[in-house]
Amino acid sequence: MSTKYFIEETSKGFEKIQLDSKLLTQGRIFLTGEITEETAADFMQMMLYLSEKNEPVHIYINSLGGNVNAGLAIYDILQGCRNEIYMHCFGQASSMAAVILASGQKGRRFILPNSRVMIHEVLLNCGISGSATSISRLSDSITETRDIVNGILAKHTGKTLSEINRATCFDNTMNAEEAVKFGICDEITTSLY
Repeated sequence: MSTKYFIEETSKGFEKIQLDSKLLTQGRIFLTGEITEETAADFMQMMLYLSEKNEPVHIYINSLGGNVNAGLAIYDILQGCRNEIYMHCFGQASSMAAVILASGQKGRRFILPNSRVMIHEVLLNCGISGSATSISRLSDSITETRDIVNGILAKHTGKTLSEINRATCFDNTMNAEEAVKFGICDEITTSLY
């Protein structure tokens, strides 16, 4: 994605301003595309910058998800932040992106009318090979990660762990109304603020 600029008149005359920098100073962060270790590091830096200002933060999510560990790092960052945080789903929040959306502060999780949310079990994105012991340990690790992610969803949606386990045993896609009813979001809105 190319960097977007605009021209703004300042006390020093006209200046070329980077759009994402301007939005960040206004407390706006975009979590779009694949969630990776790099995404999590960038997100942490932006949140550290905004936490010093102690002003509301608006996070705009349009992501198909990605790396679970990176997503859990973003989750931990959000849970440790003292700012008011407003989550806005536009387009789609799937997999780890849906977990991050659900983990927002109650009453501040919004979804646009034509957006969608999808939750499912933790997936492996690699070929499995190795000894029986290694594969058994990998299976235990995946089960443990699933329990952590599903526990987070249960905590933030108000559902029981059993309900979450049933809801995530397949690709469970929800429209905006269903996402609100399920407890992932609080309100359907047409506003981005």
